[in-house]
Amino acid sequence: MPLTKVILAKPRGFCAGVVRAIEVVERTLERFPGPVYVRKEIVHNPHVVSALRRQGAVFVNELEEVPEGSTAIFSAHGVSPAVHQQAQQRALRVVDATCPLVTKVHVEAIRFARLGYTLLLIGHQGHEEVEGTMGEVPDAIRLVQTVEEAGTVQVPDPEKVAVITQTTLSVDDTRAIIETLTARFPTLVVPSKDDICYATQNRQNAVKAIAREAEVILVIGAKNSSNSIRLTEVAEDAGRRAYLINDAREINPAWFDKAGCVGVTSGASAPEHLVQEVVEALKRLGASRVEEWELVQEDVTFGLPAELQKLERGTDPGPPPALAGAPR
Repeated sequence: MPLTKVILAKPRGFCAGVVRAIEVVERTLERFPGPVYVRKEIVHNPHVVSALRRQGAVFVNELEEVPEGSTAIFSAHGVSPAVHQQAQQRALRVVDATCPLVTKVHVEAIRFARLGYTLLLIGHQGHEEVEGTMGEVPDAIRLVQTVEEAGTVQVPDPEKVAVITQTTLSVDDTRAIIETLTARFPTLVVPSKDDICYATQNRQNAVKAIAREAEVILVIGAKNSSNSIRLTEVAEDAGRRAYLINDAREINPAWFDKAGCVGVTSGASAPEHLVQEVVEALKRLGASRVEEWELVQEDVTFGLPAELQKLERGTDPGPPPALAGAPR
């Protein structure tokens, strides 16, 4: 069966948090004297990082690499209080590009910990967002990654337990774990739907829709992108062959030998131009029809950080709080 049709999933690609994070870097580069340093990847996509590097951004792994008194940007994944404190100690001017949905989880973690709750964080060990969230109240948080761990995790007071989640997980991702925890802790406080990233859920739902017809699904995204990996798994759970690719150069024509229809989507940090390049590659392989299936329209936007808003008003945010002796 020759390849004849491509179905584009929509929503796909950039979410509001990623759009905001990229804009933060670009505007900081325009308004602050360089160099401007970015701690970690601003979002998990090498194409985005490379484009910002060409514009002048300097990416580092840790703040020790940033000269004292310089400008530093924190990535969309958020950081722990220890990183904020380190920035103050180094007298860095910080522009925080943390996604507001991540910030909301941090605030909830602090609030519940102050009320004496043990927090069960559903997420992936080693992910930057998880490290930042756990750093807020490390003594009060337990990481739960699987249903098996949900069945064995121990807490000091079973009557005071709350759940928070990594934002790049969906309702589907967390459902079985939360059901297991609820069975063990009947008074468990579970997160509201608003705590789950709208973009993650929407993109997964779109993949499920196109999987009804597409025999093969291509997910465009980085190998370290949590939400992109999960999109691939969602397609496989729907019974389809799925491949996670960085860009069109990684396409293997053999994947489509027996596929008449291919679905295409992209993770929340993958630029749209990569999608169009993949579509053009599939056309060269024989696809003559391209359809876009839109499940829901997204209209979410996030405002810029306070530091950049001050610049928009023509006022410099001034030295970091540490120089004035202010605690975080």
